[in-house]
Amino acid sequence: MKNTKKYKKRRLFITMAAMVLILVAVVIYVEGRLKDETELPPTAEEPVNEEPVEEVPDIENPVDEVPGGENKDNENENPAEKPQEPSTPVDINMVEDPAAIDALVNKKNNLSSTYVPEDLVKLEGIPTVLENPEINQLRETAYIALKDMFQAAADEEGYELHARSGYRSYGTQRDLYNSYVKNHGQAAADKYSAKPGQSEHQTGLSMDITCAAMNFQLDDTFGNTDEGKWVSENAHRFGFIVRYPKGKEDITGYFYEPWHIRYLGVELATKVYESGLTLEEFMESN
Repeated sequence: MKNTKKYKKRRLFITMAAMVLILVAVVIYVEGRLKDETELPPTAEEPVNEEPVEEVPDIENPVDEVPGGENKDNENENPAEKPQEPSTPVDINMVEDPAAIDALVNKKNNLSSTYVPEDLVKLEGIPTVLENPEINQLRETAYIALKDMFQAAADEEGYELHARSGYRSYGTQRDLYNSYVKNHGQAAADKYSAKPGQSEHQTGLSMDITCAAMNFQLDDTFGNTDEGKWVSENAHRFGFIVRYPKGKEDITGYFYEPWHIRYLGVELATKVYESGLTLEEFMESN
């Protein structure tokens, strides 16, 4: 009888111990699962909070669209900076005759928000890159000259140049500039993009050009291509200058843009080209 009771106690003890072990195992398993789940990478709805990487704006693309190859200074700007309507400093002048072929437009000489050239025409008969009808326009005299230059590049050297961005309205430039501010910060935007009223594109006399060697993008390495070198050396023959030359950033206010050409007419463009000066320097000395 005593042996039976002793046996029952031992069996009860073993059963309880087994249950405790099972319970412990279950707890360990559950804790492990919970730990694994907490260590899973966040879903798309919970993005990793990483520091933003500074990058050169993708022009347009267009600014002046600035492009991949421009001088890429890491400014650590806040990409979430709120876009603002640019203020008008006291030292800014309004261009008196915006329709003049030699109108100087820059950060100190601005165009009115209402100025629209009266003689804009569509770019026909020359290769273009983008479908936006607004930027596929130039003033008629500049368009004819551009068409002649593209034809000469093809006839003389077999180069096929493409027009990427021509006329841009005040409103388009404002949206573009604000986009740069939002994504890259205002300080970076001021280096790569023109504020509304300060862009030559609004004159209808400027064009950003590219070629197949650049994958039809805008980049300062365009100046190293055969096409870019030809443009630099021959654009004045057709009334254009490379508006923002290398090493003149402090004068023009913008980084080197070998793709951005400005129409001035053959006589003035040739004088500026032969002087080796920027348009700002030439205007000041003449």
